[in-house]
Amino acid sequence: MNTRRCENGRCRQHLGARHAHNARFCSTRCRVAAHRARRITPAELTSRPRWIRRTGSKVPVTVGGGAASSTDPMTWSRHRDAVASRAGAGLGFVLNGDGVACVDLDHCLVGGELAPWARRIVDLAPGCWIERSVSGDGLHVWGFGRLERGRRLSVEGGSVELYADGRYIAVTGDTWGDTPRRLGDLSVLIDTLL
Repeated sequence: MNTRRCENGRCRQHLGARHAHNARFCSTRCRVAAHRARRITPAELTSRPRWIRRTGSKVPVTVGGGAASSTDPMTWSRHRDAVASRAGAGLGFVLNGDGVACVDLDHCLVGGELAPWARRIVDLAPGCWIERSVSGDGLHVWGFGRLERGRRLSVEGGSVELYADGRYIAVTGDTWGDTPRRLGDLSVLIDTLL
């Protein structure tokens, strides 16, 4: 007997024998509901008017479709306006040195599993929101921390970028794992990496 259950947290019905062995949801409705529930961006980001749109090649654009800049506040918008815009292919959040920082782990998910080098980094950021990157095989670790300037580092097995000012990060809102929907303290992680 199949004991697997629907992965929609509100449903949890048995998948039953009629579903393929790799099915995760009992219905399209449950799949869509679970997908939407995972796409929640923390209020510490959505409350700041530093949102832009981005093209498929990650070029920043305004909600109206013009050129945007990570250093020109006149090209930024509120979250709700950026979400409502059809310009570009997705969202971006501008880091302006106010304490919000992002650690970008490139190519750290292999077959959906976190690489050991990335696990050591993620473990240093408890309480931080983590989302999948646009590529689907990377992660963004969001939190509060100070950096004098952005850095790109090679760590054993991978590549890490740290940013807190003068950059924008493509935001997917695709929460990874059971991470909280809030920004935690990145100080220990930043200090350890630097």
